[in-house]
Amino acid sequence: MRDYKVETEKRVAFIKEKMAEAHADGLIFGNSGGKDSALVGILCKMATDNVLAVAMPCHSKRNYGEDMDDAVALAEAFGIEMITVDLTDTRSEITKAIGKELSPAALSNIAPRLRMTTLYALGQTRNALVVGTGNRSERYMGYFTKWGDGAFDLNPMADLTATEVFEFLRYLGAPANIIEKAPSAGLYEGQTDEQEMGVTYKAIDEYIITGETDEKSKAIIDRYHRVSEHKRRMPTIYGE
Repeated sequence: MRDYKVETEKRVAFIKEKMAEAHADGLIFGNSGGKDSALVGILCKMATDNVLAVAMPCHSKRNYGEDMDDAVALAEAFGIEMITVDLTDTRSEITKAIGKELSPAALSNIAPRLRMTTLYALGQTRNALVVGTGNRSERYMGYFTKWGDGAFDLNPMADLTATEVFEFLRYLGAPANIIEKAPSAGLYEGQTDEQEMGVTYKAIDEYIITGETDEKSKAIIDRYHRVSEHKRRMPTIYGE
């Protein structure tokens, strides 16, 4: 049986070690109201009291409703300091300044990149490390924004599949609604991760752990992994 107590202690120790190495005073993370940010927030709070959770609604109505409610619930349940930075107008100004019609994917990726800019601006001001909130399943699929939520100083849960994150949150006593709601990046109305990818996290996690799943899911997962390889590498540099 999995020893979550030991795992928690090791992850908290990892966070403390990275803070010490960087001579950082605190930690900062994006509080989306989702399962991954919830786990990161809880672990960070166990490592230090100097944690800032930043809710960053941007364009999507869901960001202002269910997600915001769950972000607040997490912060209140675990005593995490939280602020809100509304990025909707900033997104509008950027798209207006570009002045050209952008593809749907390009538009969707503006929000995650604005959020990471916000976190690093606040983090540098507070001498705080930016903590990543992506899990192993998302990384394998390339289901994250390059230089957006894919950018961070450390990530204490990137080795956990989506299924394992759910289990960990139950052990830690996270708010039930966060655990039970369908995973979503909240990039546009009605969006869910599984619907957008066309495959379930259960199938993804099964494939990652065992190498087996049904043929339809395998084809989707293999394609996502193949075309997103560039996201998992450092930029290509001439001569290296």
